[in-house]
Amino acid sequence: MKTSSTLLAIAYSLVLTTSMFAEETLLVDPFTAEPVSARRAMRGDWRIAEGIARCTQDDELYKKYKDHGPILFYDLPYQDAVVRFQYRPHGARSVVFTMNSQEGHVLRVITTERGTDVRAFPPGEGVKSISLQRVADLPLVDDEWTSVEVSLRGDRALVKINDKQVADVSHATFRAAKSNLSVGFSFGTLEVRGLSVTH
Repeated sequence: MKTSSTLLAIAYSLVLTTSMFAEETLLVDPFTAEPVSARRAMRGDWRIAEGIARCTQDDELYKKYKDHGPILFYDLPYQDAVVRFQYRPHGARSVVFTMNSQEGHVLRVITTERGTDVRAFPPGEGVKSISLQRVADLPLVDDEWTSVEVSLRGDRALVKINDKQVADVSHATFRAAKSNLSVGFSFGTLEVRGLSVTH
């Protein structure tokens, strides 16, 4: 009898602990014909249907926006979060994921043919951004889906690419209250799918 009571107490404790640490979904973009109120598809002709957002850079728009390519913005207030998405480039030169506060950029993950760079944006004038970790052997891979997961807790960020942890970095700027996030690219074409934000 004592053993069954102990087992019951352990089981209850596990259920309680699991529910305490379960992820809360803040946003899911199904990329269908239905609009997503938080999403702003900008600087290009984004085609969104059947689970995928697709855009090809317009060079005139690139010039108009001062060398900034097409971008998907998500207006969403959050502090700590786990963001997941997949992208497939076709001739793109860079893919950029950014978390922003009301004051500006907070964290950025940039992937180019030269690798992947995780950057922070210290407040104050004179400093645009600093590289916290660069991974040279993780370049853009054309015509293949790449999965990205950025987990931000306090001043610490973990970055996974294709389910492999590639960066574990810290910076005080990460503690800022965030107001949106974005996925953008330059040149060529980009497809995005499976974007979600949990807490």
